[in-house]
Amino acid sequence: MNSTMLKLYIKLQNLLSSEEGQDLVEYALIVALISLAAVAGMNTLAGDINTAFTNVGAKLSTSITTIL
Repeated sequence: MNSTMLKLYIKLQNLLSSEEGQDLVEYALIVALISLAAVAGMNTLAGDINTAFTNVGAKLSTSITTIL
């Protein structure tokens, strides 16, 4: 009985002093930061692509109008 209680106490101490959860939180924060940077970059990229397609569409419209 005494050895069982000692084993349970040691397992509980190992569980409470474990630092594995801290690593998981750090990785989650890194992933969140990368995701935020990607979203910000995608918004800028989307605006640039939209501007490029608008310019190409305007030039095509002008070219088609002059041909016709």
